[in-house]
Amino acid sequence: MARYYFDLHNGEGPTRDEHGTELRSREDIPKEVTRILLDVARDELPAGDRTIIAVTVRNESGDPVTVASLVFSNEWLDVLR
Repeated sequence: MARYYFDLHNGEGPTRDEHGTELRSREDIPKEVTRILLDVARDELPAGDRTIIAVTVRNESGDPVTVASLVFSNEWLDVLR
């Protein structure tokens, strides 16, 4: 098992994961990233008309291995007339 760190970037700024999560393999990273993004989105959306939530994953050496993001965009159509 390897430890990965999931750093969150959202409207509150960056939050560095100091504890990490042990995963069986690198292939488990997308599931964990999806879980984190959905949990944060559930709490924060809709916080405005445009929100970006991102997670950067680091390995045990601290090197980034992947980044995933979720974008929420809302456009009010009735004010464009």
